[in-house]
Amino acid sequence: MFNKEVYIRRRKTLMEKMAATAPEGKRGLALFIGNVEAPAQYKDNAYKFRQDSSWIYFFGLQEPRYAAVLDLDSGEEKVYADDVDMDDIVWMGPQPSVAEIAAGFGVSRTASYGALDADLARAAAGGRRIHFLPPSRYYNTMKLASLLGYTYEEVAKVAPGEGKHASMELVKAVISMRLVKEDIEIAEMDKAGAIGQKQHSVARDAIRTGIIEQSIVGLMDGVTLAEGWGVSFPTILTQHGETLHNHLHDKIIEPGRLMVIDAGAENNEGYASDFTRTYPTSGKFTAKQRDVYQIVADCNELAFEMTRPGVTYYSVHKAMEHLMLSRLKDLGIIIGDADEAAELGVAGLFMPHGLGHNIGLDVHDMEDLGEDLVGYDDDQKRSPLLGLGNLRMARKLVPGNFISDEPGIYFIPALIAQWKAAGTDKGHVNYGLLEKEYLDFGGIRLEDDVLVTADGARRTGPCRLPIQPDDVEEAMARANALRR
Repeated sequence: MFNKEVYIRRRKTLMEKMAATAPEGKRGLALFIGNVEAPAQYKDNAYKFRQDSSWIYFFGLQEPRYAAVLDLDSGEEKVYADDVDMDDIVWMGPQPSVAEIAAGFGVSRTASYGALDADLARAAAGGRRIHFLPPSRYYNTMKLASLLGYTYEEVAKVAPGEGKHASMELVKAVISMRLVKEDIEIAEMDKAGAIGQKQHSVARDAIRTGIIEQSIVGLMDGVTLAEGWGVSFPTILTQHGETLHNHLHDKIIEPGRLMVIDAGAENNEGYASDFTRTYPTSGKFTAKQRDVYQIVADCNELAFEMTRPGVTYYSVHKAMEHLMLSRLKDLGIIIGDADEAAELGVAGLFMPHGLGHNIGLDVHDMEDLGEDLVGYDDDQKRSPLLGLGNLRMARKLVPGNFISDEPGIYFIPALIAQWKAAGTDKGHVNYGLLEKEYLDFGGIRLEDDVLVTADGARRTGPCRLPIQPDDVEEAMARANALRR
């Protein structure tokens, strides 16, 4: 946890933002439901606990079964949780009281967890609006529906104004705060970056043919648990990079393949990192692999150079697509005018995902609050095109935004066949060359975490992972020499 003044200030700012959405006396309550423990097989064998990220942001506490209400008219704050009993003490040892814990993040009023039901019923009977965020977990969904008398579908929906739904006003206020990282958050994200970079370095140095992928994943997980909370999302480590989120790790590493490693760490304060590198399993790129790899590395660099305040990440993605297709034309894969192909959406065949996403207390920060609400300004709309349409962060950038820069090129046989049959490319793709040379290629993705600064951007973490092909080969050769 940060100093309690951080959480006091954040809640005060939130209430000030909410005050602008309704006149005094009509503002109502802001309700926050923290996560509870979730059984893995049975009640006493639970999954590792992770608190709700918005709860962490406003209250800091990483403990289960807490709730809180902020009175947006009076400014009163109240926390709901239960003190431990003797059965708890036998298993857990003595614990501080709820009042003592709440004082640690600056709240003086507390009540039992069960008292929340009566307090909300009283508020609802008095005609007060209850603002809440859309829940991401089943327990929170059921708890909100039970507390408020809504259906599960209603509490998951976000809409403005009064009604049986999550509060658009509260969602937008929270997003506006969490999108711009404070200095103390940036320091924590650099710490998460350091863990992630070590996690990736350990993985790169362990690659050798004949071993099972799982053995490398185990080393990576060990780093994140030894130095932080654990992984920030399930690790992607695969020789089939054309499958974007391949979580299978049961293959023997074969010579001549490309291994995509997309993984991140979460530090003990809950902040995430997310890096991707692609490695030749034999330690050396083939000529064809190097050609495609260099395009992706150059796209990564172009995106970084363009990232600065006042620029939309939508425009950065589009510029990256134009570069990618012009370079694929040099390889004979694209036919005709590359810029025309880009405007037609041909880049989506080779990169079906967006350039990047927000990162923070979630690796895809706040997407539980609504991907478009988080990633798009009010005057922006999603593109219908594959690739650009999957862009998660399109906003005009401001200092304090923390985003990923992750271009990729993938040769997905099923997608290639579909586009060929439908003529989606409008004659801009050399299918003969793809079918002859690239259907067994796999995929390449290269990702850094980037902080938007006052005058540009910087990559986060203390030591950027090698990314240029010569540097990658040199790092792998050095690791191989040490194993001898």
